[in-house]
Amino acid sequence: MNNRIEIYDAPEALAHAAAEAFITASRNAIEAYGLFTVALSGGDTPHDTYRLLGTPEFAGRVEWERVHLFWGDERCVPLNHPDSNYRLVRDTLLDRVPIPAAQVHRIRGELAASQAAVMYEGELRAFLIERDGKIDPSLREQRTFDFVFLGMGTDGHTASLFPGTHALHEEGRWVVTQEPPAPSTISRVTLIPKVINASTEVRLLITGSLKADTVRLALEGPMRPEMLPVQLIAPRHGAMIWMLDREAAARLRQEGSGSHAA
Repeated sequence: MNNRIEIYDAPEALAHAAAEAFITASRNAIEAYGLFTVALSGGDTPHDTYRLLGTPEFAGRVEWERVHLFWGDERCVPLNHPDSNYRLVRDTLLDRVPIPAAQVHRIRGELAASQAAVMYEGELRAFLIERDGKIDPSLREQRTFDFVFLGMGTDGHTASLFPGTHALHEEGRWVVTQEPPAPSTISRVTLIPKVINASTEVRLLITGSLKADTVRLALEGPMRPEMLPVQLIAPRHGAMIWMLDREAAARLRQEGSGSHAA
């Protein structure tokens, strides 16, 4: 795996750095392409980053009228459900920044998972065709997102790519349904690895001691993506940055190539 590791003293420092990375990437993409296309993550770790991006200090540094937001995955719950990834972003960020509603491309988690997956894939493909004027169905050269935020579970899953599931091997569809491991019973909709790996910059935000063993296994252990799906995330023409706090990085033998402490 070709990874860059950044280690921060506290989750607050990590969130600040992630918000700054978002702003830098937005400026680079808008200068190069006129648009900034992002896929966001749910979960607890990115909460503070989204909250920062919604503050006047940060929000005023982004050309929101040129931003298109997508999601890496979603739980199939009603729009205002506490587990909705969309709701997390709405409450912390969308309600605080002037992004046009038509540029918020959410996964419709209130629908049946299969229907939501088909609709979301169609919207993503249509957007890319309009943006680029052409599309490579194989995604060998196609740029999907300029920037992606991901998290990681203690079992090594990222987005809703769970160990031992069909989504890890999917090649035809871009968006699939997933049934998470027990005890959760909430169906998911997720991008497949190929779509994420056609992105320019992927940032994996991980905090807390509970994930330290998984971080070590994913970064310093053998390649076992069937057991650790996060190992499948390796942008073909872009950057993969692991953003860790000290607790999440505590079991690493070394900080790794290009590591950064803050």
